[in-house]
Amino acid sequence: MVDFVDGTAFNHEQGNRARKLFAAVVLAALDDAIADDKKYGNGPEQIARWARSRDGREVLSCAGIDPNERVVSGLMEFVSKGVRTSVALSREESERRMAQEQAEAA
Repeated sequence: MVDFVDGTAFNHEQGNRARKLFAAVVLAALDDAIADDKKYGNGPEQIARWARSRDGREVLSCAGIDPNERVVSGLMEFVSKGVRTSVALSREESERRMAQEQAEAA
């Protein structure tokens, strides 16, 4: 019984690691699309094409993201903002956005 529990916990951890790996691939695809947007001006179209492709849908699914049109439009909106994922996920950016929203509400 203990071996079964250890095996299940190990498999769960492996699944979480794989999901994080695929999430990193999605973030890299977003960064590539942002770079394309700055260089060629077609970033949102590039990320939409990737997300709708068979490989893109597979990567999104493995990352735990449902590959539907709402997700594709969200990815396109994120790319059109032009903020790189490392900056968008940082604490400083989060605090700056919160301060801006509070200032707009007041």
